Amino acid sequence: MTSKSGEPKAAAPKAEPEAEPKAEPKPAAAEAEPKARRTRTKAKPAAVREAEDIRVPVTPAAEWDNPLRDPQDRRLPRIAGPSGLVIFGVTGDLSRKKLMPAVYDLANRGLLPPGFSLVGFARRDWEDQDFAQVVHDAVKEHARTPFREEVWQQLAEGMRFIPGDFDDDAAFDQLREAVEELDASRGTGGNFAYYLSVPPKFFPKVVRQLKKHGLADAPEGSWRRAVIEKPFGHDLESAHELNKVVHEVFEPDQVFRIDHYLGKETVQNIMALRFANQMYEPIWNRSYVDHVQITMAEDIGIGGRAGYYDGIGAARDVIQNHLLQLMALTAMEEPIAFDADALLTEKLKVLKSVRLPDDLGEHTVRGQYAAGWQGGEKVVGYLDEEGIDPKSKTDTYAAIKLEIDNRRWAGVPFYLRTGKRLARRVTEIAVVFTRAPHSPFDSTATEELGQNAIVIRVQPDEGMTVRFGSKVPGTSMEIRDVSMDFAYGESFTESSPEAYERLILDVLLGDANLFPRTQEVEESWKILDPIERYWSEHGTPAQYASGSWGPEEANEMLARDGRSWRRP
Repeated sequence: MTSKSGEPKAAAPKAEPEAEPKAEPKPAAAEAEPKARRTRTKAKPAAVREAEDIRVPVTPAAEWDNPLRDPQDRRLPRIAGPSGLVIFGVTGDLSRKKLMPAVYDLANRGLLPPGFSLVGFARRDWEDQDFAQVVHDAVKEHARTPFREEVWQQLAEGMRFIPGDFDDDAAFDQLREAVEELDASRGTGGNFAYYLSVPPKFFPKVVRQLKKHGLADAPEGSWRRAVIEKPFGHDLESAHELNKVVHEVFEPDQVFRIDHYLGKETVQNIMALRFANQMYEPIWNRSYVDHVQITMAEDIGIGGRAGYYDGIGAARDVIQNHLLQLMALTAMEEPIAFDADALLTEKLKVLKSVRLPDDLGEHTVRGQYAAGWQGGEKVVGYLDEEGIDPKSKTDTYAAIKLEIDNRRWAGVPFYLRTGKRLARRVTEIAVVFTRAPHSPFDSTATEELGQNAIVIRVQPDEGMTVRFGSKVPGTSMEIRDVSMDFAYGESFTESSPEAYERLILDVLLGDANLFPRTQEVEESWKILDPIERYWSEHGTPAQYASGSWGPEEANEMLARDGRSWRRP
């Protein structure tokens, strides 16, 4: 990319973490340009003025149906209609590593309309082409699909950048002008989604600015939607307040709360596994299931997220949303249909039926990683991380026991655990079955036989394993555990899309199946709040060595129930 003078333009500044960044100077080449060029009140191109004057009557997007498309026809993929996406906090890591590459991958797969538009909003003194260069670099580094110049050029034509902070009325006026200009020049049909990739403290400010400047109100026959990243508050009270503020501007069906785990193929496959197959349903209950373990382990520390993570912790960051959602999908009854309302009904039944242990000290554990070895390197403990208070009680590991009081699951414990700096990166759901009530074999024949299990691997090796006993070849009767394995990468020729690809496409299509609703968020906080209050009043987190599977207290928690954690 070059400046008007023909000199090479310096690379755009690197993205910061997802907090509102400080103002930074423009790229070096841009500084040499006349000040008049930086003003955002540019004359509209002739083509745009003509498009505004001459409009062809069209059927409103919300009412139009493709007459050549049968809803039952699965041969063609779902493709978004005319639309655009505005990303607030576009300079953050989430945007650079996930959102921008996901938009490109959707375009590369032909799932976005030709006139799709992408608008970035951040406190950077950039021009449109500076923003396009940042997106280009992010796509080159992080996109899942191969880079194709013709796809990139078509996408880049619809990119705009708005400099400003969230208090800047002029910036939001400029955003409204950009949206109107894109409607005219790119044919977005007035359909825009606003992605709030910013810390939760900025949510109220951004949505109120959208309302104030008329950006939340869609033209007739069009739509406007808000996309909100977790965490959805830090307790029930703050979640109530956040929902109240957001719903003052957007109707509940216009709000899409992102839990990227629900966009993963394997998580969606839980429903296919359970409800499209006959063989699992008869054993998916208290008569055959001994217990369920849901694990999300990370092998990294907090990185540069000290400002966000300290005071939040593992339980609020992961259990409240990801793991409780996985538990609800694992435990829920069959919905009457695969749509947002039917799924919400069944998931809410599970969350409302959750019962906490009577003794939270015996059946919950929190921990902090200490110094140790990880990936062949010596790493520091949590309290020695840069930006962390040495007296911090924030948990980097959390394990809890829950039960579900209904006919299907009464008496079956669900063990949820998550942590940082654990032995390996893995997320899985293990449904562990009871032992056979009677065995005709003597004890020596089955001494190496464990419990049958169905293990759903969410990441990184997406698939499923069924563990059962089999005779060892030979003259004696010896039975050991063996496994049958299903892997997405081996069973299907098409690679699984990234979670954000699926979720962004669903937002543009208005499909809310994979998004937690207001009631789910609040029920989840009702489960976690009493545990967090107990922890705040009792002791400090247990220490565990980096690279291990967590504190010894977590092993003792299961040992008291006569069980042990799986080693994924």
